[in-house]
Amino acid sequence: MEYVYASLLLHYAKRPITEDSLRKVLEAAGIEVDEVRVKAVVAALSGVNIDEAIKSAGVPAMAVAAQPVQPAAQPATTPEGAKAEAEAKKEEEKKKEESEETLEGLAALFG
Repeated sequence: MEYVYASLLLHYAKRPITEDSLRKVLEAAGIEVDEVRVKAVVAALSGVNIDEAIKSAGVPAMAVAAQPVQPAAQPATTPEGAKAEAEAKKEEEKKKEESEETLEGLAALFG
């Protein structure tokens, strides 16, 4: 998990996430660096838009705090309204599954 945190710290500081920079952050924190993990993290994050990944992953603690309270949905009075509501639910479930898959993939790297 410390490799993910170090990567996020570099991203927040607007520094490139390279093997050298990741290694330096980990060493500065007093963590014994595993070169295989460093290479795996850098390779896994290359080409990834981290800001977008964070938004789509819905980081649990931040997502709960950031979401406004929504009023209960009113029953649809028209067939079109019911269809639109069903499509919205499907889209929401799809996004949730994608974010869970992303988190599982990252967990496999660091587990």
